[in-house]
Amino acid sequence: MKWQPRNYGRIVPLLAVAAALLLGVASPVSAQKEKKKKKNAPASATGQIIPMEDQQQIDYQISQMLGAWQVGDIEKLHSFYADDVSIVNGAWAPPVLGWNNYLALYQQARTRMQQVRLDRDNSYIKVSGNVAWACYQWEFSAVSGDQPTASRGQTTLIFEKRNNRWLIVHNHTSLIETAHQAQDAPRTLPPQLGQQPSPAKP
Repeated sequence: MKWQPRNYGRIVPLLAVAAALLLGVASPVSAQKEKKKKKNAPASATGQIIPMEDQQQIDYQISQMLGAWQVGDIEKLHSFYADDVSIVNGAWAPPVLGWNNYLALYQQARTRMQQVRLDRDNSYIKVSGNVAWACYQWEFSAVSGDQPTASRGQTTLIFEKRNNRWLIVHNHTSLIETAHQAQDAPRTLPPQLGQQPSPAKP
């Protein structure tokens, strides 16, 4: 049985924008399973772990990045993003350019949220030379101001291989509105990150 948040219409705009902007989505359990899986990677005759293919590296990095996103590990989160990353803004605003600008918005939104959970599903990863892209669906839930909220959507990440390491250079996350959300959501545009959501108009 799925948990259904109450008072959805008043709190979703702020957190949906936060989720969309910050996402890009795996639960700590998923990240732990993924980590364990990678630890059990096949070993060579000398006992050394066989290097992962680019696709596997990217999938693992996404799991690790989303785990860091959930727990607020800024240093680890930064290790997956290029300093010149561009991120589509979920609040009908110009793109967020650069890690430092993204970090400021992430910290602003993350301090309001507790019990954050992001689950990733249906991932697709394609590598072409030193560029790769990944897309996946996600489900987000959190508590903000003692009110539970949830949303879901999809993310596309673009990676570039720099100094033999894959880094996220672009993040585009979209919020998917369900029929239930459409009925309950305010009839105003989502607020900018950091603003309080406007009340629904009658």
